[in-house]
Amino acid sequence: MGKPSKYSIITYTAILVLTLGMVSSARGQMFEIGLFGGGTNAIGDVGKMNYIMPTGLAGGAIFKWNKSKRYAWRASMIYGQFTLDDANSDIRGRRQRGFTMDNTILETSAGLELNFTDYNLHKLGPAFTPYLYTGLTYFRFDYNYFDAGSVRFTGQRDGAFAIPMTVGMKLRLNQFLIFGAEIGARYTFTDNLDASNPEGSNFEQFQFGNVFSDDWYVFSGFTLTYTFGRKPCDDCFE
Repeated sequence: MGKPSKYSIITYTAILVLTLGMVSSARGQMFEIGLFGGGTNAIGDVGKMNYIMPTGLAGGAIFKWNKSKRYAWRASMIYGQFTLDDANSDIRGRRQRGFTMDNTILETSAGLELNFTDYNLHKLGPAFTPYLYTGLTYFRFDYNYFDAGSVRFTGQRDGAFAIPMTVGMKLRLNQFLIFGAEIGARYTFTDNLDASNPEGSNFEQFQFGNVFSDDWYVFSGFTLTYTFGRKPCDDCFE
């Protein structure tokens, strides 16, 4: 209880190794490194059901390896915090119940970013495209539960996987800086991000809500990345 499995730890390490591997093998390619900043919200059995309504801040680092005009390998590490409050819910039963809780998330993600249009950073001039991102995410969060209407903080952290589904757009500001905006929903493989489904025989009495529906969380915000590396040949991205 409260601790990720051996498999989770191995996979989390593999994601970090993959990220380092992408950086080390990116010689001669155009790649980006920068910051993400924005907000966080979660969707579960407590609080509002809105998918885009941040209740806390989020920030982190992002790396991209632009392999072609149409796609880039991407890795990121983002930290966020959110609040779930039944008083803000559109569901009458939740407002009457009155549960509220806070939680934090630290995620590492790696995957593929797909551009809607040709996006050539090796040519001078404007470069703009909408994009989609997906891959694999592993995140850590506070392991809590509700008892007698109040949240109980165990002081422990738990871990779970998630599938990121992100849509965004990016624009090159000048030769080196790229500005982006994105909304990224994560479908998680846990139902206790909202403290509604703690696992273990000692916690069964504290479970409530829909135990057959896992939780979601969303990062919405902006990116600013710096491009570097060199063009490996005259015909790259042509």
